[in-house]
Amino acid sequence: MTVSIVVAIAENNAIGKNNELLWYLPTDLKHFKQLTSGRTIIMGRKTFDSIGKPLPNRRNIVITRSAGMEIPGTEVVNTLDQALALCIAEEEVFIVGGAEIYRQAIDKTDKIYLTRVHAQYAADAFFPEIDQKNWDEVDTEPHQPDEKNNLAYTFSTLLRK
Repeated sequence: MTVSIVVAIAENNAIGKNNELLWYLPTDLKHFKQLTSGRTIIMGRKTFDSIGKPLPNRRNIVITRSAGMEIPGTEVVNTLDQALALCIAEEEVFIVGGAEIYRQAIDKTDKIYLTRVHAQYAADAFFPEIDQKNWDEVDTEPHQPDEKNNLAYTFSTLLRK
């Protein structure tokens, strides 16, 4: 099983504030949907709350510390290891946030689908520092602002060395 992270981060590693995204990039949202449709996504409860519902056409696994919590349309577990154990037979699973789950998952991750937003933001949630000596960038696709996306950004794929 390949454990992959999907994340959009600012130049200062910011990913969110007040449990909300910091920017609106429709092309990035489309990219996320293309990567994860028909697959399993694993997220923390706060990330689930920010989305507000299970994402369609995906198996949604939510990690929470609250024992006995049930969320319709999802599978609820208490640890990242429990979530990954549910997916052992799958080809690839996607960790989709938030900051605490990314922090727990980074050392267990094989691949990072990274959207680097070329701006800096005040935030209260950050992605862990990516140690470049552990990763090879195997694909990169820069994008300039356009009529739908008001920021420059780059899609990258990183593989663990």
